[in-house]
Amino acid sequence: MMKTVYILLIFSLACCTIGIAQDLHFSQYYNNPLLINPANTGFNPDYDYRMGGSYRNQWTSVIANPYKIISLWGDAQLFNPHVETGWFGIGGCLYKDEAGSANLQSTKGYLSLAYHQMLGLSSLLSFGVNGGAINKRIDKTKLIFDNQWNGQFFDTHSQIDGGETFTNTNTTYLDVQAGINYAWFISETAYLNVGISAMHLNKPSETFFASTNNSDNKIPIRYTYFVNANYKIPDLWILNPNFYISTSAGTTETVIGINANRDLSGDGAQQLILGLYYRNKDALIPTIGYQLNDLKLTVNYDVTTSALATINGYQGGYELSIIKSGVYNNGQHPIKCPSLKF
Repeated sequence: MMKTVYILLIFSLACCTIGIAQDLHFSQYYNNPLLINPANTGFNPDYDYRMGGSYRNQWTSVIANPYKIISLWGDAQLFNPHVETGWFGIGGCLYKDEAGSANLQSTKGYLSLAYHQMLGLSSLLSFGVNGGAINKRIDKTKLIFDNQWNGQFFDTHSQIDGGETFTNTNTTYLDVQAGINYAWFISETAYLNVGISAMHLNKPSETFFASTNNSDNKIPIRYTYFVNANYKIPDLWILNPNFYISTSAGTTETVIGINANRDLSGDGAQQLILGLYYRNKDALIPTIGYQLNDLKLTVNYDVTTSALATINGYQGGYELSIIKSGVYNNGQHPIKCPSLKF
């Protein structure tokens, strides 16, 4: 039976703003490294470990139950002192999002592994994989269907059944991702990193209805490309231009921009972070942050630039992230590749 536009809207709002279904969406993608590419696991040369979290809230001016995402992640280096020209990385991440009147919820948990190998003194090649479980659930009692229209309004309080044969209201499946990164340490003031990853390699099936071999239930592979550079203006700024492209099922998300870190203390212990990004045909994203030693806090606001701006008054969404890095053994950490810092 044909569903109403209402239910279609609920499901579409659980996806990212440009329509890449089933996947999470962060403006601060660079602060969720394990989501972007599992080869980033343990790729933090100056530290033994790091932990991070993000919170995103959007469409508060459009719907009563806005889209909310929470991420928690952490990774660490393994065997760094015991592998002469490389190291392993291990990490994990947990993501949860919720949207719509029917409380469509998605919970994702992954374990991530990577290996980083120095190529001479100025470059590094990284490989990574992750795997985990995804659970999605929905409250079907809050959905409205076309046969509940009684000629004047949708009658959701009578005995009229929605008529939709949900096999279940939650579904769980395995998801697999792999990626590769290449880092080139050009000089003491310049650095370049490029990477590619593929998500949903196993093309899992996602449906609340009876399981079939219908290809429409399969989640297509999502490819993500990332280019990241750092350039240091001695004693003043570290500039970090980067861009991100993600493609899936004929849709593409492109984000390009720059972060700039300003040394406030003379030794890099305190830094001001200013940034500006643009998501193609969707939003302008100003960013501000502050770093104190090994703790970094960043916040941004998405200013809608698409046709939706006439409806939401240019109000997109805000996002907050925090990252803490550290070392073991009283600060004795072997550094095998160059890094840019104040």
